Amino acid sequence: MDEVNPKHLKTWSVVSRIPKGFVSTYGDVASFAGYPTGARVVGAALRTAPLSLNSPWYRVINARGKISFPAGGDKSLKQKECLEAEGMVFVSGIVNLKHYAWTGHLDSELW
Repeated sequence: MDEVNPKHLKTWSVVSRIPKGFVSTYGDVASFAGYPTGARVVGAALRTAPLSLNSPWYRVINARGKISFPAGGDKSLKQKECLEAEGMVFVSGIVNLKHYAWTGHLDSELW
């Protein structure tokens, strides 16, 4: 079995803590995981997350409040559907980060 990237493990842990009804940006997840310039690491970690994690991957969006998948594609539609099911409202394809952004209050025991 391949060894898992420690940055991915931390990323998965942070994403698993985003509460229902909230979102976080790739950059914020990276910062909360201890990698303030690691937004791309977050994307890579989410792409490689095992299905068994049941990760709420769909709660991670870009810094503009938009879904990063191409608009109208299956992945974009699935992510939007999941977020709307949790009560998020999109206005012109944008989630209001001032209203829905998770502030990242994490337990000190996380790491």
